[in-house]
Amino acid sequence: MTPKTLVRKWVDAFNKGNAEALAEMYAENAVNHQITQEPVTGKDAICRMFKAEFAQAEMTCIIENLFEDGEWAILEWRDPLGLRGCGFFHIQDNKIVFQRGYWDKLSFLRMHKLPVPSE
Repeated sequence: MTPKTLVRKWVDAFNKGNAEALAEMYAENAVNHQITQEPVTGKDAICRMFKAEFAQAEMTCIIENLFEDGEWAILEWRDPLGLRGCGFFHIQDNKIVFQRGYWDKLSFLRMHKLPVPSE
């Protein structure tokens, strides 16, 4: 499976809010680092992270661009509320071993009417 194919599958599972299906796409010791948060390490912890996020807000990922370079896929996305972001996926043996995402957490919290942490 190519990195682009796996990321398209990832987007489908994400849009269904299926944390278990998402977790199955990660290697056992994968790292998911959304730059607005601390890195999450391990397939089980990544599954728990997605479950918590899906319980917090309804999220939809619309692919704007999807690029592939060797073992990497780069996803530019938007959501129906206008939030935009970018994700980098390192794929080995048909599993995500590393993911990094860039997006504006403050805008996300405000758009979903979630509490904004005080400093």
